[in-house]
Amino acid sequence: MSVVNSVKGLKDSWQKWSSDHREYQKHNPFSDGRDVATRIRKGQAGYGRPQEGSKTEQRGFDAHSHIGREVKELCDVIQDIGERSKDGTVTVEFGRLFECYVSISNKVVGVLLRARRQGLVHFEGEMLWQGRDDGVLITLLR
Repeated sequence: MSVVNSVKGLKDSWQKWSSDHREYQKHNPFSDGRDVATRIRKGQAGYGRPQEGSKTEQRGFDAHSHIGREVKELCDVIQDIGERSKDGTVTVEFGRLFECYVSISNKVVGVLLRARRQGLVHFEGEMLWQGRDDGVLITLLR
């Protein structure tokens, strides 16, 4: 009798997993069996966002937090190595910043672009290139 119960339990467990997976696949945009009625369309709430509570959402939060720390660290480095003018602004040449910051992170240009988007630094041009733009001044705005 116990063999019958264990087989029945195994069957019930498998059926539950199967129905849960089938339901999940209806909402999976990469599955051919998805339910078109539940698909989120452009302009609707949640479009282009990971499912709430998912591991993907958590990884996004973690990455955002990590980038925020890198931007803060970059601003601190500029504050430390930059030159203060009489009006209190801090500036540093890109070449000097690159030399100092590259030992901390090899993503100095990307972090600079993020800091500029957040209104924390200012520099001329769209992208800075090592060697060519070493003399470009970066101004700390915070």
